[in-house]
Amino acid sequence: MKMKKLTALLLATLMVLSLAACGAKGDSKTENSGDTAQTEEAAATHKSLMDRENEILSENTELWEKVFLAADKGMAMIEDGKNYGDFLLDTIESAKDQFSDEEYALLKKSAQEISEIENKLTELEKQHPEILNEETDANGDVQKFPSFEGKDLDGNEVKSDELFSANAVTVVNFWFTTCSPCVGELSDLDALNKELADKGGALIGVNAFTLDGDETAIAEAKEVLAKKCATYQNVYFDSSSPAGTFTSNIFAFPTTYVIDRNGNIVGEPIVGAITEKNQAETLQSLIDQAIAADAG
Repeated sequence: MKMKKLTALLLATLMVLSLAACGAKGDSKTENSGDTAQTEEAAATHKSLMDRENEILSENTELWEKVFLAADKGMAMIEDGKNYGDFLLDTIESAKDQFSDEEYALLKKSAQEISEIENKLTELEKQHPEILNEETDANGDVQKFPSFEGKDLDGNEVKSDELFSANAVTVVNFWFTTCSPCVGELSDLDALNKELADKGGALIGVNAFTLDGDETAIAEAKEVLAKKCATYQNVYFDSSSPAGTFTSNIFAFPTTYVIDRNGNIVGEPIVGAITEKNQAETLQSLIDQAIAADAG
């Protein structure tokens, strides 16, 4: 998924889930017209900022890859009270010995710009919480989760088409073994999987270290899952596959997606552990949305 979708999700927890109607009835047409114009202007500014952030992260990809690999070693991907730019700045600072002075200066400048963009995005979304919906409607795109043929950690064949079509909703959680927030939510994810089973759904995990069937990583993942009494299915696939590329483009963990029966991604990804209130509420909302749509 493009980085702009990731940053949109990082800010989405600030959104109001529903909009209250306002304004006097007698002047509703005039006020609605003004509101529409303001929303369109805000949406255009929002998109421009997102495009710029995506552009920054698309430049110097080898350097950013080193940053993201360094971030994978951290205890937490996103800390409360910090935006994605702050996260990048902290990661760059902690890994500065991996870069030349010129590379460090370039990355730091870029991350500072991203932080400023994130602050502007946050303010826009506070003032116009409807703009993300506006952008989605305008694009009209339905993104499918990349299809895959892989295996679960016990070696059983898994095909995404068969997996998704069998469930009214499938929750896909991306994690890795040494990510503290990831491991911390495993028990909650297992409980959610049991709840979903009663509603015709399921939850699966994708441990980023187990791609390509890495035996050591699989053994470690199984051990961690067992300690957390998590019995839901975890799968892996080739890193060179579309799903593998998709996984490599996830830069914050844990990240969770909601998928409908047709393999379509519902809403935006949820970044951060579902043990947090905002993430849990957003996830439940997307699950309910997928189940309601499946019921017709």
